[in-house]
Amino acid sequence: MRTRVKICGITRENDALAAVRAGADAIGLVFYPSSPRAVDAKRALSVVRRLPPFVSVVGLFVDAAPEDIRRILETVPLDILQFHGDETPDACGGYGRPYIKAIRMRDGVDLHRSMETYGAASGLLLDTYRQGRRGGTGAVFDWNRIPTALAERIVLAGGLNPDNVESAVRRVRPYAVDVSGGVEREKGVKDPAKIAAFMRGVRNGDDSSR
Repeated sequence: MRTRVKICGITRENDALAAVRAGADAIGLVFYPSSPRAVDAKRALSVVRRLPPFVSVVGLFVDAAPEDIRRILETVPLDILQFHGDETPDACGGYGRPYIKAIRMRDGVDLHRSMETYGAASGLLLDTYRQGRRGGTGAVFDWNRIPTALAERIVLAGGLNPDNVESAVRRVRPYAVDVSGGVEREKGVKDPAKIAAFMRGVRNGDDSSR
């Protein structure tokens, strides 16, 4: 089974189309005002309207109020919700959408327990832990901490880029990988050449298992 790819932190229509042309399965829209890659509902809708069929749209939230999430959903046709804060399982459900829960890989994290806690999640997104940061660290965590038995429900993130994603796919065999800063020209602006190189790395990692 090939590794799926999400290009996150999309802020521009052309960047979304570049991701799709390169073969990305999903794009991510950040609804977290503190992020340099944040978009509002109007900007998000303009991006989504340019997408062809069969591309998943993921909305990222960080400890957002339920009414704020519902307000976005009234305007933007999101397929999947991604929760990047300290949300409880109950806080992640109830929106009529599948969801992914991000787990920051701080010391002592038990992924088996996290998988049980967020049993209703479609999967867990694993990101590098940095105090005071909710992602976008640009740093890689120790992939050896990921149990092989859980890999098929893991979205691997955290410092991925065109130079290391092939190794990541070979080592972890995750269901999907997620990249944002690793394919940017500057914060919030993607680089089509880096996206294409990232996709080649994923495909090369997949080919190594055959």
